[in-house]
Amino acid sequence: MAKPQYWLIKSEPSVYAYAQLERDGQTEWSGVRSFEARNNLRAMKPGDLCLYYHSNEHKAVVGVARVLTPATEDPTAPGENWASVAMGPVVALQRPVELATVKATPALEDFPLITRSRLSVAPVTPEHFQRVLEMSGTKLPAKPPTKPLKGR
Repeated sequence: MAKPQYWLIKSEPSVYAYAQLERDGQTEWSGVRSFEARNNLRAMKPGDLCLYYHSNEHKAVVGVARVLTPATEDPTAPGENWASVAMGPVVALQRPVELATVKATPALEDFPLITRSRLSVAPVTPEHFQRVLEMSGTKLPAKPPTKPLKGR
């Protein structure tokens, strides 16, 4: 099995909070309307891991999600050239990692929250992914939970 790639995904907590993903068990990550972010969705593979960032409100990485399906046509834009993937929760971070903390951490100076702040789906290096987990005091569980798919 191939090693997972790592990503950063963003959602406003008032739109779709990480806690909602945990309640739903799965969701379609849809509605992305940036060509670069769309291409990143298309590059995702099942098993890839995503740092889940609450944007605009709270501004913190709050959880880890797992890509469950390859990219498909975005159901919120039928017939258009957009993509979506199914996501499932892995673990809520023990301590959210706030944007101010990321900016103050030299090892994260080229992390996408700083270098690509407007991009909603961005690749993350394995080192950055691990560093954020360490800063949050979180370890990944051995096996992720799964539930039936519900909409976002």
